[in-house]
Amino acid sequence: MRVAQRRRRRPKVIFFDAAGTLFHLPRGVGFHYRDVLARHGIHREEVALSAAFRAIWNELPPPANTEHARPDDDKGWWRELVQRVLDRCAVGEHELNRGPFFEELYLEFVRPKVWTLYPEVREVLASLERASIPLGLITNFDGRYRQIAEQLELARFFRHVVISSEVGSNKPAPRIFQHALEMAGVAPGDALHVGDDPIADWQGAAEAGLQVFRLERPRNSLCDLLSEL
Repeated sequence: MRVAQRRRRRPKVIFFDAAGTLFHLPRGVGFHYRDVLARHGIHREEVALSAAFRAIWNELPPPANTEHARPDDDKGWWRELVQRVLDRCAVGEHELNRGPFFEELYLEFVRPKVWTLYPEVREVLASLERASIPLGLITNFDGRYRQIAEQLELARFFRHVVISSEVGSNKPAPRIFQHALEMAGVAPGDALHVGDDPIADWQGAAEAGLQVFRLERPRNSLCDLLSEL
């Protein structure tokens, strides 16, 4: 059901979050961990792997904010997360060569058709494009986003792309939003940020002075954004 929205001041640029806002993993992260483990002869339940991933995701501090790009594109951070998931699921180092496993798992998430667009995304982006509103993207993803965007035919819509690992700052820190504003050449109040995460997207963008569209699927969708403009 659509949620009635008030009209807002027309922004000069609209920034979008990526994963969870534009696209998602239809089979869930545990499915992919289980599938890659099985290719290495290790069998664990998808539910247990999903639970371990969620727990470690919440426990592990995010990559440190810096004043420059993080040189490994946050790959070391992902390696640590995967190591902890394996430990939590009792996958011993004696039964799995973790180096090759990690490399295969890391690339698993840029394989074609692993990610899927939410149903309304392409129509909404095309409508905004027709309305001549410049679009940008601010994401805590890493450089793999660019491959995913090409696969999903998203890249052409975004004039400005800000990836946390490439600027050394993660949402909700103000610096990543300030970098995007400088790239677009607009004041904070003239920009709108669209995202699904209450802290990274809503709180972070609001504290940086941007307007915010709170995406709360299934309560609303990106279609409701159009009714606000």
